[in-house]
Amino acid sequence: MSSIRATLAVLALATVASTTSLAGDLTRLPVEKREVSLFTVVNATFDSVTGLATAPANSQAFEDVTLGTALPGGLTSATVRLPAGDCLRDVRVTFQGGRSQVFPGVDVCRSHGLRLGTQPG
Repeated sequence: MSSIRATLAVLALATVASTTSLAGDLTRLPVEKREVSLFTVVNATFDSVTGLATAPANSQAFEDVTLGTALPGGLTSATVRLPAGDCLRDVRVTFQGGRSQVFPGVDVCRSHGLRLGTQPG
């Protein structure tokens, strides 16, 4: 009987050790990535949006996103295809006249759009 208990104890320890090892591996998963996805930009500003680009968060490696035609100010929207990449991205919006604004750390996996609005000056 004692050999059965010893065997069960060894099996229990092996199970705990493998579970602990698995939990440690889960904390080291790579940054979440996403294949090409759709993303909607809503322009509620007074200026037209003429360009859109994304980059992995904090990288400054912006890639242009095809916007098609300019997105007029007012309350207009466009849905674009984002290139495959990390979920967490910086989004750069370029307005008519060349002014641009960067929206850092947008999670494009959880949020499928960005609403641009006017800020009180």
